Amino acid sequence: MPSASSIFAVYASLSTFVMLLQTVLNQLMPYQVQHYIWSIIKRYLMTLPSNATVVIEERDGVSSNEVYNAAEIYLSTKIRQNIDLFKVCKPHNDNNISVKFAQREKIIDFFEDIELQWIYVSEDRKTSYKVIDEETDNILSISEKKYFELSFEKKYKDRVIDLYLPFMLEKAKSIRAERKVVKLHTLGTYSSSSVWDSVTFQHPSTFDTLAMDTKIKKSVIDDLDRFVRRKEFYKKVGKAWKRGYLLYGPPGTGKSSLVAAMANYLKFDVYDLELTNIKRDSDLRRMLLRTANRSILVIEDIDCSVELPDRNGPTYAYGHGQARDLQFTLSGLLNFIDGLWSSCGDERIIVFTTNNREKLDPALLRPGRMDMHIHMSYLTEDGFKLLASAYLRIQGYHPRFAEIKESIESMEITPAEVAEELMKSDDPDTSLEGLVNFLKCKRIESSLTKDKGIEVQNIKRLASDDSDLEGLTD
Repeated sequence: MPSASSIFAVYASLSTFVMLLQTVLNQLMPYQVQHYIWSIIKRYLMTLPSNATVVIEERDGVSSNEVYNAAEIYLSTKIRQNIDLFKVCKPHNDNNISVKFAQREKIIDFFEDIELQWIYVSEDRKTSYKVIDEETDNILSISEKKYFELSFEKKYKDRVIDLYLPFMLEKAKSIRAERKVVKLHTLGTYSSSSVWDSVTFQHPSTFDTLAMDTKIKKSVIDDLDRFVRRKEFYKKVGKAWKRGYLLYGPPGTGKSSLVAAMANYLKFDVYDLELTNIKRDSDLRRMLLRTANRSILVIEDIDCSVELPDRNGPTYAYGHGQARDLQFTLSGLLNFIDGLWSSCGDERIIVFTTNNREKLDPALLRPGRMDMHIHMSYLTEDGFKLLASAYLRIQGYHPRFAEIKESIESMEITPAEVAEELMKSDDPDTSLEGLVNFLKCKRIESSLTKDKGIEVQNIKRLASDDSDLEGLTD
């Protein structure tokens, strides 16, 4: 440690040197030259970039950060051409390989005339904590802190926040839609609380393979397209962004296949809701809050799953031959469809299916609840040609078509019945011959059933005239 006298001596020497240097400069360099040099130095210092850094963490408390998720998706498209070290993974039943960051990797991005530097950081936490995944309702244990550092020149701060980040969010939304794997959700059966379990939705049905009336199919596609592009319209008219469909018709006419085709066409997740698992109106509201946007909620066989005698009275579900009282009402179901709770989410589609539309309460059928009623009819000629093309690869005419067409037009044949016959052989001629024989047998069976029905009606008519024949009607 130097002494005080030594420090004072050094200070005195430096002060003397500075004064001597200033005197020499004033004598050798005119004031105008000095002023010019200092102006150049100041101008240079002002042009030095001053950077700002935005930190985007993975989670905001216990909630996920949408900006972080969007950045991860958006930057994944730029990893391969920007860096040499990255991670790849492929979830089960996912067709896409995910590319992700390794530790402390840097990516340079450009937006208009702005250069932006992204750095990914992952740090281990001293203690982990648990959160609930908003998408799956699963409990996650968080043991690391993940975040992005976004750096840029400070003068572009407003443009980055107001223009670049919204651009990145929209771009990530588009990428996510292209990569999306459709999920099928159902209520969990092994959990103490009602949560949605999910699996990858792998139903192959599409509108191209769906054997239904061509005009009806086109009207459904047009309606779906119109629905997804009318976000601002729904907001303008003050309606929740949702759409209701009622699919009705006999079994085997393709109601479930149409739901699958809608999901594959829109890439919407499917939530299969069994009303017999709902015990009270509050359970229904909780299930609604746990469904995601851009999804299809399906309630199949609404006329069979529960009994809804009135809008406020008790509801009964039947199991094991006994009725059990449930605090679930038609009023709660209607409020869920188009009441206040229906606005808890955007871009939702609700689909009811039934074999008997006449059994449904009229309150369920009005516009605003079931906006479009789709009759799934028996097989038509166009539907059969589509099945023949899909199953047998027959394009155009076949000698058997005329005979099959006559049978289809004169009888009630479901697409499921014909599809089953077409699957019995890989040879087109053999399959069509088997289908013709099946249709002949069905025609004979239908005639016998019709004749038997006429005979029973005659017996009942005679019984009404002669009480002695009452026993015969049984």
